[in-house]
Amino acid sequence: MTQRAYRYRFYPTPEQEQLLRRTLGCVRLVYNLALHTRTEGWYERQERIDYKQTSAMLTDWKKQEDKQFLNDVSCVPLQQGLRNLQKAFTNFWAGRAKYPNFLKLRNGGSAEFTRSAFKWKDGQLWLAKCREPLPIRWSRTLPENCEPSTVTVRLDVSGRWFVSLLVDASAPLSFNPERSRRVDKAIGIDAGVTSLVATSDGEKIANPKHFKRLKRKLRQAQKALSRKVKGSNNREKARQQVARIHAQIADARKDFLHKLTTRLVRENQTIVVEDLAVKNMMKNHKLAQAMRNASWSELVRQLEYKCQWYGRLLVKIDRWFPSSKRCGHCGHVVDKLPLNVREWDCPECGTHHDRDINAANNILAAGLAVIVCGANIRPDGHKSKGQLRKTPELRQAQLPRSLRGRKQKL
Repeated sequence: MTQRAYRYRFYPTPEQEQLLRRTLGCVRLVYNLALHTRTEGWYERQERIDYKQTSAMLTDWKKQEDKQFLNDVSCVPLQQGLRNLQKAFTNFWAGRAKYPNFLKLRNGGSAEFTRSAFKWKDGQLWLAKCREPLPIRWSRTLPENCEPSTVTVRLDVSGRWFVSLLVDASAPLSFNPERSRRVDKAIGIDAGVTSLVATSDGEKIANPKHFKRLKRKLRQAQKALSRKVKGSNNREKARQQVARIHAQIADARKDFLHKLTTRLVRENQTIVVEDLAVKNMMKNHKLAQAMRNASWSELVRQLEYKCQWYGRLLVKIDRWFPSSKRCGHCGHVVDKLPLNVREWDCPECGTHHDRDINAANNILAAGLAVIVCGANIRPDGHKSKGQLRKTPELRQAQLPRSLRGRKQKL
């Protein structure tokens, strides 16, 4: 059964914050103890310790005199922490993730509560051992006649509290149904660096570059942090200041992407994108910062689940499809097309192309071919008939004015 999570920010009372911080600390301690035990058992005795054994260890830890404080918090988050560790090891043995890491205090933490550890009544949430409901800032309402099955409380690095409510995805959505009605429109999207995305409709959406806007402020905060004595209260304050700036950048970026993807999904029935290997592309250190600021992976991730919500179709074409180097008019493919060439003329038919718009049109055409007949949109292996290199005129135009006209080694 598909489920959907709604995240809200809340502002706990001093009593609630003290209990929640104690709970997070106990979850972190149990997780790290279990991870240490499982690691030691494997490297010393070649023994695989599973969730059932660590759960029995938790019962023994609670009986120890120096760990009596584990009984002061709900046992459900502790058990859920052990289940999360088991899931991490399962992903590691399957080759889907790296070896689990120890949890750290400075990273905040999270605690997961199942139905037996919280109460939901009249739109208010009570956690185990809490006398008052959580003061949640309801930025949006939950679907009607819907109760959460799992509640996750998280403290982020900057000191903000968030709660995530997991509900059944079969419940109706809270947005206006008129906005999600079926439309007969398809669009191709080309992700870029100079502009965030270019669409087959001829629209270019600029990248706000939130990191560049706050880069100077972040640098000053990081310099102040580096001067503080390790372990001091002032260093902790400076660390939180750096974390708040990072959170501000991430929030602004995610808010912009949410507004963009929601508009694209509401206005189009079919959306075609490239299946980019962003992780491999980040190895290019000259473009890594620009690609990280564009958040291509987050853009596609939001399009995926929103297309499911709104009943849209998202098509991913092969990453090796030459969308930028193919002429959208005659199909001619050039051999090379450097990134600095933003406009080019097809050597076969003479059509003038904007690099990004032409790529978006080719992506749309390839996506429609996949939908209609399941065509293979990978390159056919044929050699291209021409290439667009940096011409001497273009190189001269990129030189400083004082050097233009002089002989340069081309």
